[in-house]
Amino acid sequence: MKHARRCAAVLVLNLLVAPAFADQLPSESSEIGHIRRNAQGQLEGVRTPPETPAGASADASAAGSKAAPGKSPDKNAAGAAASGRTIVVGPQEQIRSIQEAAKIAHDGDTIEIRPGEYRQQAVVWTQARLTIRGSGKRPVLVADGASAEGKALWVVRDAEMLIENIEFRGARVPDGNGAGIRFERGHLRVVRCGFFDNEMGILTSNFADAVLEVEDSEFGEAPKLAGSLHHLLYAGSIERLSVRGSRFQQGYLGHLIKSRARESVILYNLLVDGPSGRASYELEFPNGGLAWVIGNVIGQSEQTDNPDVVSYGAEGQRWPDNALYLAHNTLFDAHANGRFLHVWADKLPPGTEVWALNNLLVGHGVFAPQAPGRYDGNEVINRAMLADGDGPLFRLPNNSPLWGKATSPGSVRGKSLTPNAQFTLPAGTRPLPAGRPLSAGALQ
Repeated sequence: MKHARRCAAVLVLNLLVAPAFADQLPSESSEIGHIRRNAQGQLEGVRTPPETPAGASADASAAGSKAAPGKSPDKNAAGAAASGRTIVVGPQEQIRSIQEAAKIAHDGDTIEIRPGEYRQQAVVWTQARLTIRGSGKRPVLVADGASAEGKALWVVRDAEMLIENIEFRGARVPDGNGAGIRFERGHLRVVRCGFFDNEMGILTSNFADAVLEVEDSEFGEAPKLAGSLHHLLYAGSIERLSVRGSRFQQGYLGHLIKSRARESVILYNLLVDGPSGRASYELEFPNGGLAWVIGNVIGQSEQTDNPDVVSYGAEGQRWPDNALYLAHNTLFDAHANGRFLHVWADKLPPGTEVWALNNLLVGHGVFAPQAPGRYDGNEVINRAMLADGDGPLFRLPNNSPLWGKATSPGSVRGKSLTPNAQFTLPAGTRPLPAGRPLSAGALQ
């Protein structure tokens, strides 16, 4: 009984004293959330996540399904946005500006952009891990005179980032190199995006550890400005460039793809300038490097100022490892004095290998060995020998004597040169049936 009275007295005293000290209490809880054991076997406190701001939803299950840049979802279930929020941007959303979303986004977040046209949304992305994707019909970003740091519509500073289903238009800057995206460092993956009427579609820095991957995207409508070279995609001296299932057309004086990367992987693309195009090279590796060019349709227009379709080594060696592997491509040259492949062997280390296997050579161009290597199964035909009605895809008709007659191109450096997919319009790839007889060229 005495103990009960004592507890009651203490309770009353606490109730009387508490108001007097209320203003001295901390403004928020110091609770650390919950305890877990980390990868090193040590116990650590995990803070309770802060309240989600307006316009963001903390859907952990959805965020956890995002793939990290450069990795397929099945290999990396916990992607760039695995632990973050989803910030929704749109004309009818609480957050209507991409610039506003950029200010509140943290590492691991996903920014989802609703369909519509977004003008003057130039951004420097400083987050280390981020996913940015358009939902539904591809949102269109129009520069309308705006640029980030005088470089591009978007500048990716140093990040593991995925940018998906967004269109970039009209980038212009004073030095003439205005890009849809300026990628400076990190690992950037660009999927199902569009780049039109930009001085540069994508332009990278020269950081030797940067990696750029482009998939199922479209590039075109280079501005017709005298005295400027507008490349649709220009990779500097980075670690690796990978381009797959993408379409490049309507260049003007610049190249469709120019890569100074240590390693360039160009697979199953449509690089055809088209009747209105006036690109220089369709595909150029000015400093050599290790280049894999497999399963592409590459075509030059009659209006070009440069007779070469593919150029390798024009500016001399930059990397210690140099080799070009050109297999199962369809090369089309409408230029009267064209050249399908130009290897600048005198500017490259002695013994630099070139393998050219099972390519289909269409038109007026010249094709001849220019460096040591393998040159097998390349077939020269005229345009009339291709199927009608297939537009720019340059496919052999089913009754062609060349159909299914190619021999296996084999492997090199532990990698197969046999195509396992082919380009499909408007951009993307479809897999090829395993074991099917191969024909020369890209389209099976």
